[in-house]
Amino acid sequence: MSGLKIAAAALLFASLPAHGENLLNPVFQDHAVLQRDQAIRLWGNATAGETVTAQIGTATVQVKADATGYWRAELPAMTAGGPYTVTVKAGSRAMQAISDILIGDVYLCSGQSNMAFGVMGAVDAGPDIQTSANDSIRLLNIPNVARAAAQSDIPAGATWVAASPKTTVPFSAACYFFGRTLQKSVNVPLGLIAAPWSGANITDFMRADALRNVGGRDEPLHALTLYAEEPATAVTFWGGIVEAFWRAQGKALWTNPAAGKDWATAPKDLGVWSTWGVPELQKDGGTVWFRTSVTLTAAQAAMGADLALGPVTEEDTTWVNGKVVGTTTGYGAERKYALAAGVLHEGANDILINLYCGWRGCGLIGAPETRALRFADGSAVPLTGTWKYAIEAAKPPQVPWGPTAGLTMDYNGMIAPLVPYGLKGVLWYQGESNAGQPEAYRGLLKAWMADWRAAFEAPKLPFLIVQLPDYGLPPFAPEQSGWASLRESQRLAVKDDGNAALAVTIDIGDHMGLHPANKQEVGRRLALQARRLIYGDASVKSGPVPVSAALKGNAVTVTFSGINGKLAAVNAPQPIGFELCDTVCHFAAATITGESVRVTVPKGLKPTKLRYCWGDGPVCTLYDTSRIPAVPFELAVK
Repeated sequence: MSGLKIAAAALLFASLPAHGENLLNPVFQDHAVLQRDQAIRLWGNATAGETVTAQIGTATVQVKADATGYWRAELPAMTAGGPYTVTVKAGSRAMQAISDILIGDVYLCSGQSNMAFGVMGAVDAGPDIQTSANDSIRLLNIPNVARAAAQSDIPAGATWVAASPKTTVPFSAACYFFGRTLQKSVNVPLGLIAAPWSGANITDFMRADALRNVGGRDEPLHALTLYAEEPATAVTFWGGIVEAFWRAQGKALWTNPAAGKDWATAPKDLGVWSTWGVPELQKDGGTVWFRTSVTLTAAQAAMGADLALGPVTEEDTTWVNGKVVGTTTGYGAERKYALAAGVLHEGANDILINLYCGWRGCGLIGAPETRALRFADGSAVPLTGTWKYAIEAAKPPQVPWGPTAGLTMDYNGMIAPLVPYGLKGVLWYQGESNAGQPEAYRGLLKAWMADWRAAFEAPKLPFLIVQLPDYGLPPFAPEQSGWASLRESQRLAVKDDGNAALAVTIDIGDHMGLHPANKQEVGRRLALQARRLIYGDASVKSGPVPVSAALKGNAVTVTFSGINGKLAAVNAPQPIGFELCDTVCHFAAATITGESVRVTVPKGLKPTKLRYCWGDGPVCTLYDTSRIPAVPFELAVK
C-alpha cells in the first residue's frame, strides 16, 4: 500500500469514535446547510463522560458526553455564507470532519402525498429540471420510516445533495419550487428538508404528549407504547379494543363467524374488491368482513404455525377460532401472523378478517398461493377454499401503529431524528386524510404547531400552511363539504396563530385528481407568504381575507384585509361563489365595492351566516390584482 493510501486509511480510522459510530449525528453531513443568525446546534455520540470539542470557522466549544454517550453543543450564530468545515473531536482519540457546509436558511417540508409529489410530476417540469443546477440550494430527502418509538438517526439513505437535474427529479415539488422562487428575493443559501408520508393523518406527525393534550386517545397511545416494547402484547390489547367496538354494535362475529351477517361468496382469487362487479363495492374504501375455514389433522394443529394472508390493503384485524391473532395496516403490506399454541385444533378452523380500507385498491390483493397456514416443519395448507364476504357499514378503530392513520409513527421515524436542527420555518401540505373529521382539524393543527415548536426548541417557529385545493366536480347548488370544512379549519387555525400563514390554492387543484400538478404555483404562493411573514416584506400582503359580514337592509357587506392592489373578479364583471344561509344556503349575487363585497339577500331570507367558495370543487372568482385568490371562508352575519 502506498504511503498516501496508508495515511488516508489512518485518517479514516482516527475519525471514528471507539464504539464505531459517528461522533456527529448522521443528519450532519458534507454539503449540509446550517441555520444562520441563531446558535448552531450540533449533537451526536461519544464515550460516556468524554470531552467533545466542536469547531466551525474560528468558533470552538467544548462539552461533555452524558452517561449514555450523548453530547450536544451550541456554537455561536453565524451570518449566511460558506463553505465551511465542521470538525468534532472526542478526547484525544477520535475526530470527524464534514465539509462544504453552507450557512443559510433551512426549511422543513412535510405533510402527505401532495408534499411528497415529485418535481418530475409537475406540469411542464422539463425546463425546470434542466435549469435546476444550483449549489446554493441543498436538498435532504427523508425516506419513509415509521416507528413506535422515537428514533435518534435519520433513515439510511438520507443524504444532503446540491440541487441539480438529477437530484431535483424525485424531490418534493412544492418544497423545491418554494425554495427556487424564494431565493430570487432572499439571496442566501437554502437547505430544504422533505419529510412527507403519502396518505398520512396529522396525528401520525404528532408526539404522544401532544395527542394526549388534544384528548380522546389514551387507549390507542397505551397500545402504541406496548407495541414499541412487546408487539404481541399490544396486538392482544388492541384486539380487545376492537372487539369491544364490535360488541357494542352487536357484531361479535368471531364467536360464530357464520352467524349475524348475510354472507356472499367471494371470487375465487379474491383480489381488489372494486373489480368484483358488486355495486356496493365500486366506491373507494369501506369495511368488509371475510371468512374461510380450513381442516387440519391433530398433528398439524399441534405444530407451530404462521397464518399468511399475502399482501393486504389496508387495515385488518384477524381472528382464528375466536382468538385475535393480528392487526396490521399498510397498502399492499404482507400479513403473516404467528399462531400461539392452542389456537388451532383438529378439524375445521375458522378464520375471520375485518378489513377496513380508506382509499383504493382494497382487499386481500395477493395471488391465491400467498394465503396459507405454514407449519414449523415446512409444510403448508393453502387457504384456497371458499371465501365468504359481508359488507359492513361501520368503520372500526384504526390501528395506532399505522403510518397513515396511526399515532406518532411518522414523527418518530422521520422528524424526531431531525430534532433540534435549526430551522427558519416549516412548510405543511396535509389535510386530505383528515377531511372525514374536518372540525377537529383546527385543534389538531394548532396542537401540531405547538408540538413542533417545542420539539425544535423554537417558540416562534413560522409555519406556512397550504390550504387544500379544489377537488371534485363543481356543485349545481350549495352543498355540505368535508373538504370545505377542512379548509375553514385551516384558515381559522392560521388566524388564531401569531406566526403562521396560509397559501390559498383553491383555484389550482384538479377537479378529477387528488394530486394537482401545478406545484410551481404552490411553491410561488408559499414563497410570497414567506416573504411577508418571515422576512417582513411590506410589499407583499396575504391576499384577500375576510374581516366581518354585516347585514344592512337587503345586503350583507363583507369587508376584507390583506389585499394586494385591489379586489377584482376573474372572467366576469362581478365575483361568484357567495352563499347566504339560514336553515339552508342559497347562492347570492355579489358586487365589489372598494375593499368590500356587497352580497344581495334573496327575498324572504334572513341570513345568519355567509359562505364563500364552499364545496369540494367550487367555482369562485374573487381575487386581488396580484392574482392571489380570496380565501374560502364562512362567517356569521351580524
